[in-house]
Amino acid sequence: MNHNTKILDDTLRFERGWEKLKEVDGTAGEKVVSAMADIAPDFARHLVGCFGDIYSRPQLDLKSREIAVVAALTALGNATPQLKVHLHAALNVGCSREEITEVIMQMSLYAGFPAALNGLFAAKEVFAEYQQPA
Repeated sequence: MNHNTKILDDTLRFERGWEKLKEVDGTAGEKVVSAMADIAPDFARHLVGCFGDIYSRPQLDLKSREIAVVAALTALGNATPQLKVHLHAALNVGCSREEITEVIMQMSLYAGFPAALNGLFAAKEVFAEYQQPA
């Protein structure tokens, strides 16, 4: 692969990722990428490309992917900003508040009650924001 082909491949990968990010996260994902522009723009491009690589795969629909991400970030217990972005995304792709709440409650058995409580409080904030008019 020559240098020009690699640049083209990277550009197409970024564009695919950017379109998928907007579809899933709306403006929340864009804000994350913008926040990295002054410190790590290359990381932001890499992140968007990876996002597109995974989220464009046909084996899971977007709703299933976001349920998995909400569960994982809740279980981590130390990723509240990222959890909030993906809570918005879960709502954007069709998850109901009840489904999201149930997924977070399920994590209490596997990640502990503190992680589930933190997840529920993050969900409460996102649900309140999501109701506000644009």
